[in-house]
Amino acid sequence: MTHRDHIRASLAEAARTLDALLADERALAAVDDFVSAACRTLRAGGRLLTCGNGGSMCDAMHFAEEWTGRFRADRPALAALCFSDPSHLTCIANDFGFEEVFARQVQAQGRAGDLLVAISTSGNSENILRACAAARALDITVVGLLGNGGGKQSDVVDIPIVVPGQLSSDRVQEIHIKILHTVIEAAERELFPELYG
Repeated sequence: MTHRDHIRASLAEAARTLDALLADERALAAVDDFVSAACRTLRAGGRLLTCGNGGSMCDAMHFAEEWTGRFRADRPALAALCFSDPSHLTCIANDFGFEEVFARQVQAQGRAGDLLVAISTSGNSENILRACAAARALDITVVGLLGNGGGKQSDVVDIPIVVPGQLSSDRVQEIHIKILHTVIEAAERELFPELYG
């Protein structure tokens, strides 16, 4: 195969993965619930909290900055925080273990009425599972952005969104960022309809 053949095959697989999501009514309903939860949280003065490992942390950071900065047009800044500060992560990992790096931050920063978006391609990362448990103990709604069946995390979140199929992590992450952008756009359309006149 040539490079062009590989490029076409990769993009075709990505398109099939997105088509599978579009055909999954349960997943679409969960994304709709995510939009509603985000709007409800922001209207009530709560914050959107995010966490993930590796590429999922990059997605979590990206999601948070779209709220505090801007998405497509200027609007008031909205409260979002990603648990990605290296000093906090390394302090907690050193003193309490890597499994606690997000849970401790949820306990410190989270409040009832906030929304935690916990991103994991496997759904089995212990530090994410502990963050979900910490959030639920504080009456924080938890969205799980997941792949490959959802893993253990699908059973411990309020809104599990599972990318359909058994896929590589990169393919799952591509759909995750599409979902995150779609949620932001849908929420902005509800909260700031004038932006989309």
